[in-house]
Amino acid sequence: MALSDQDVQKQIKHMIAFIDQEAREKVDEIETKAEEEFNIEKGRLVQQQRIKIMEYYERKEKQVELAKKIQNSNMLNASRLKVLKAREDHVSVLLDLAKERLASITKDQPRYKSILEGLIAQCLCQLNEKSLMLKCRKVDEGLVMEVLPAAVATYKKLTGHEVTVKIDKENYLPVDLTGGVELQTLNGRIRVTNTLEKRLQSISEQMVPELRETLFGKNPNRKFDD
Repeated sequence: MALSDQDVQKQIKHMIAFIDQEAREKVDEIETKAEEEFNIEKGRLVQQQRIKIMEYYERKEKQVELAKKIQNSNMLNASRLKVLKAREDHVSVLLDLAKERLASITKDQPRYKSILEGLIAQCLCQLNEKSLMLKCRKVDEGLVMEVLPAAVATYKKLTGHEVTVKIDKENYLPVDLTGGVELQTLNGRIRVTNTLEKRLQSISEQMVPELRETLFGKNPNRKFDD
């Protein structure tokens, strides 16, 4: 358990009192012995031992001060880590809420159809192949068939290329996905995933620094922006 400043101060006072007591006893012993046996050398020996005691005390005091600084530093770092974790948890909660709201997009069919068309067209432009295989959720198959011609037309208008897209009716996207598509070359070597979850992940990675600044303010320790 981390020591409080008050506890550290008590320990320091205790150690100083202990050291002081040891010093006094040592001085008395040296003075008595010097007076009995070496009166001429008494002054020199007393002074010599006093210097040693002072040096010993100074070393101990520095050790205690260093221990206090280390303790304070550890406490400060622990506090900073707690703050950072709380902030990350808050951002994660917001992202989780965004994921939950993805489901409402697919319920708005006109809007979802438009999104599907854009996602497919984007995949076509990224792959830029003559023949492709498209995967979707089984429940989206009908919508995909409706918007596919428009997406192909958009691709042709943008690139001037023809493309043939086949819907994979044997391997659908997992049912736990909210929506979106995945396109790949016929040999399966090149693939572009454009699901709603993937798009949210991509957007969130770009917006997390901005989101942190909006929620918690600009970090004074950061010299450069992302």
